[in-house]
Formats: sequence, structure tokens, C-alpha cells
Amino acid sequence: MEALINLTRTCDAMLIPSGVKVKIAELTPVEITHKLGGNFTVKGPFGLARIEGVDADALGQEIPVVEELPSQKFELPEKSELWDAAKGVYDPEIPVNIVDLGLVYRIEVTKNSESKNIVEADITLTAPGCSMGPMIAEDLRQKLKAFPAIDDAVVNIVWDPPWNRDMITEEGKMELGLM
Repeated sequence: MEALINLTRTCDAMLIPSGVKVKIAELTPVEITHKLGGNFTVKGPFGLARIEGVDADALGQEIPVVEELPSQKFELPEKSELWDAAKGVYDPEIPVNIVDLGLVYRIEVTKNSESKNIVEADITLTAPGCSMGPMIAEDLRQKLKAFPAIDDAVVNIVWDPPWNRDMITEEGKMELGLM
């Protein structure tokens, strides 16, 4: 955990776990709990919130450099490249990527009726009532859509099979201190 810092300007944020979008006022004291996937989770008088990386300067931080894609070629990405991109997405409440949390069930490239390359992914959430789901799905959609040969990405939130702690990878369990 880092020391308390005062925001240097008002910035947009999303409250965790409600998903409500708010503005956090300049000079509000916050503590950065984690900075992963190019975004920040902060704790303050409002509880927990996510602040996008583009607002890093309000936290006195540099805008995070998000890892470049493993492939900048205009050919279809390998399946492993898509899964690696998904590892850059984090649940803002849990400092482990969604792949190692066991939340990603499927990622595949298909062609639509117009012969466009579409990545489809199925993910789940740790709890059906998790209001961070749409934000996590959109983060993944943006990461998958960023490959040059991909025209669009669709991320479905599914509930079958239901998620459980056994789905967390060994790496994820080590990050969470479960091993």
C-alpha cells in the first residue's frame, strides 16, 4: 500500500463494487491499493474506486505504459496472443488478472457474414451480482479488438459453469496468498 496522496485535480472514477460513475474532487485524499492493467484502484473516504490510467496525473503518477501487443502484424493473432492480451485485464477488486482468476472460459476468432474477423470471448464473474462485470467485459473487448487483423470483439458474460475458487490458476493462487 502506498501513502495517502491528495488528488491534484478532479477526475472521473467508478465506485467499486457498485459501478457508479462519479467525479472525485481535487484534494481528496486517496491511497492507491493497486495499479494493474493500466488503471488504478484507490481507497478514500468514498470507499474503493477505479481511476483510469489516462487520469494518472491526478494521482501524481505517470500515465501507465500498457504493454504493446505481442503481434503488430496484420495476420490473425495466435490463440496464445489473445489469451496473453486477456491477462492484461484485471478485476479492480482483486489484484489478479482475469485469466489467472479463472474467469475466462473461451476466446476464439470467427468470421461474420461480411467476412470480418471477430473475436468472441466467454467470461464469468466471481459472483452473479458483481456490478464490475460490464467494465471487465469492456476492458477485455478493447484488448482483443486492438489487434490489427481483428475487426471487432464480443465478450459474453456467462454463468455456466459457475465460477469457484478451484478455477484460479496456481499463479493466481500464489498472488492471492492461497498457496
